[in-house]
Amino acid sequence: MSKLRVLNYSISTDGYGAGPDQDLDHPLGVGGRSLHEWAFATRSARQMFDMEGGDDGVDDQMWRRGETGFGATIMGRNMFGPIRGDWPDESWQGWWGDEPPYHHPVFVLTHHARPSFEMKGGTTFHFVTDGITAALDQAREAAGDDDIRLGGGASAIQQYLKAGLVDELHIVVSPVFLGRGERLFENLDGGPEGLEIAELVSSPLATHMRFERPTPA
Repeated sequence: MSKLRVLNYSISTDGYGAGPDQDLDHPLGVGGRSLHEWAFATRSARQMFDMEGGDDGVDDQMWRRGETGFGATIMGRNMFGPIRGDWPDESWQGWWGDEPPYHHPVFVLTHHARPSFEMKGGTTFHFVTDGITAALDQAREAAGDDDIRLGGGASAIQQYLKAGLVDELHIVVSPVFLGRGERLFENLDGGPEGLEIAELVSSPLATHMRFERPTPA
């Protein structure tokens, strides 16, 4: 069975996965971009944005490992965009321009229905209104033999952690403080259970902690 994996998810030293006051000018909240400076410094991430240069050390290796092997993505509505409540219209199609970087089906958790739509490069956005399990079932069917990426934001990851459905959790701790925003490890009734540390590596820009759910004997 395909695995549900959280990879390259950046948090601040004080535990925030996004800054406060998300809007069109601040997709990651105020100060949230600083969480990802480690990624912007890697050769692989820069190539995705048609930029030259970049480091090819441990951060680059972790980034590349976190960007392959997926047949579907699940994300929360806050990751899809800044609009809250009912959709005023269907003009908002995400932060990523005409060709999003996913190139496979993406399932957006929401309380407000909206028709699916396809974009350039093979990305199709589907809007799931009947909960995290339904979204995971649909993603598994779409992914086939490939794994499923759980992209965030913090609330979506919390829901899947609390339900014990995350198979791999790769957290990247950036050496910055945000002070406010969305904490990753909240609303979990004591913290995620069943995940064991599998890898711990670091660079001057980030510390990578990767947890896995052991395969039953």
